[in-house]
Amino acid sequence: MDVLVHDALHWYRDLMDNKSDPRVKNFFLLSSPLPTLGLCIFYAYFSKSLGPRLMANRKPMDLRKVLVYYNAIQTIFSAWIFYEYLMSGWWGHYSFKCQPVDYSNSPMAMRMVNICWWYYISKFTEFFDTLFFILRKKNEHVSTLHVIHHGCMPFSVWMGLKFAPGGHSTFFALLNSFVHIVMYFYYMIAAMGPKYQKFIWWKKYLTTFQMVQFVAIFTHQFQLLFRDCDYPKGFMVWIGLHGVMFLFLFSDFYKAKYLNAQRRRREAIKANGHQSNGVHTNGKVKHLGSGDPQLTNGGHKGACMPVLEDEYVNSNGHVNAYQDGYFKEGVLSSNDAILNPDSSSSSLHQRKVK
Repeated sequence: MDVLVHDALHWYRDLMDNKSDPRVKNFFLLSSPLPTLGLCIFYAYFSKSLGPRLMANRKPMDLRKVLVYYNAIQTIFSAWIFYEYLMSGWWGHYSFKCQPVDYSNSPMAMRMVNICWWYYISKFTEFFDTLFFILRKKNEHVSTLHVIHHGCMPFSVWMGLKFAPGGHSTFFALLNSFVHIVMYFYYMIAAMGPKYQKFIWWKKYLTTFQMVQFVAIFTHQFQLLFRDCDYPKGFMVWIGLHGVMFLFLFSDFYKAKYLNAQRRRREAIKANGHQSNGVHTNGKVKHLGSGDPQLTNGGHKGACMPVLEDEYVNSNGHVNAYQDGYFKEGVLSSNDAILNPDSSSSSLHQRKVK
């Protein structure tokens, strides 16, 4: 046993001291994987256990103004990260087919190292998405998908930053930061109130946009399986598998949210005409008929990108969330940001008509 422990410690020290990039040795949180791993584990524990228990006997907090500022800051932060990745190589210097890591101390190489560190830090700022859910007692939105998505990213980025800060796999961060510009901008506008929601008609495309991102990521990574490239194959496979995993999780969510819901709505309309069975005006329970299950507050778990609002449309086509009717997709409730402030949070989640 002593020999095994000694060998493990020797391997660990050799990995940290000799295999890692010396340029990041003194960067904050980069000397050891333990702080990052510990923060990720605590995040998962807080999200699923400690946080909800601490808020169990407390009133939900009203954080609408905080969410406006938070999403504005995240939008600007993501835009700056995207710009820096472009200027650090992806705008005309990097190859989309094969890009080795530049381990030199040249200005551009160090600029890439620095923005990789800031991208790593951004994965921690995204923890606030979950915190805001918990403080507002929206625990139904802190789904397993949500926690996996946010909880594993800091450690994954830490490994890339520690051993290969730059090169081929930073395409993942470039694309992801661009998606976050769109995502956080949407939530900022939604949080600003009903009169601004007409400007976010493109809401229904966001989940698809996120899924396209994952396809682009794993396609870009896995192309190195078929060509020689002086880039660590382990990181290429690791990032590529992230794209596959999140595409699978998001597509499963997309299928459950959109395709199955559309099928139930068609069945309900066919069975009952244009009338539905009893929408309660308190917004607590809504269902369409014999073909559609009850939808209760928190009945669906969510994912990272926003999804379509469900509004009721009566027989003459007018929208009314409190009268009998059928669901219409692709419309945004005029009181969404007021009655359902989840529209201003940036987590992977499902929204409900209240």
